Amino acid sequence: MTKGQETRERIVMRAAELFNMNGFSGTAIADVMAAVELEKGGIYRHFASKDELALAAFDYSMAQVRGRVTAAVAGAGRATDGLLGVVEVFRGYVGNPPLAGGCPIMNTAIDSDDGHPLLRDRARAALGELHELLHSLAQRAIAQGELRPDLEPARLATVIIATMEGAVMMSLLLRDPQPLIWAADHMHDHILAQTC
Repeated sequence: MTKGQETRERIVMRAAELFNMNGFSGTAIADVMAAVELEKGGIYRHFASKDELALAAFDYSMAQVRGRVTAAVAGAGRATDGLLGVVEVFRGYVGNPPLAGGCPIMNTAIDSDDGHPLLRDRARAALGELHELLHSLAQRAIAQGELRPDLEPARLATVIIATMEGAVMMSLLLRDPQPLIWAADHMHDHILAQTC
């Protein structure tokens, strides 16, 4: 990796945390400059605009999340274990988050809803990817006789995401891990209650 590539990567890593914690509007280029100890020209040598940096930062954030989710699913023996593994990834958001500030999908979706269509589209795509993974795992679990045949995979995927994302928000807002622990325990029990 060249020195320029290392600098670009360092900018993206720090910006990812700043954008995830403070949002697009709440993060000034001056904040990124201070975090990476570069002048404005040092930032703009690597990124044409704050928008371009924000998109790269979101992609980096999602790569961190995707890595954890992929590892949890790959380490699962059965499809049902993969579903439970994703729940456990969410459980880790308070004590051991992929990056500071909580879930980048939720944070970016809320932050960009009316003001940044490109970031909103990235968040929507990331949410779709997560939903598709959970949907696929649920379908496979049904096909393999692990889950009840009358279970609706899309519904289960939606309930897992909505429950866990809401719990991440509550735990961060209250600065209390208990809502996330309770939600993860509930989803664990709910998934197991659907087994054959």
